[in-house]
Amino acid sequence: MQMRNAVKLSFPNQSRSYDDVRRQVRFLGHVGMESIPFRIDADALIGSIAGETMPVETACLTAFDARRSTIERAAGRVYSDARKSVYILTARDLQ
Repeated sequence: MQMRNAVKLSFPNQSRSYDDVRRQVRFLGHVGMESIPFRIDADALIGSIAGETMPVETACLTAFDARRSTIERAAGRVYSDARKSVYILTARDLQ
């Protein structure tokens, strides 16, 4: 069943944004015309290096861009037809 969902889910919109309050990167998946909101925790993207070499937002967005295909595959695995208001990915989902 998860494979079926991964096939339906697509990511045609390459935009993403950083939420400083939640320390997450937001991005959208799509099933047909329906938008599916996802978030990924900053710690899953940059771990403990946050802010050491660059601002957290920049580090998160750079890491997201570098790992986009891995993140999209993980989003496909956690997505289900049982509608959630948002799907939140963690470091465990990227393994």
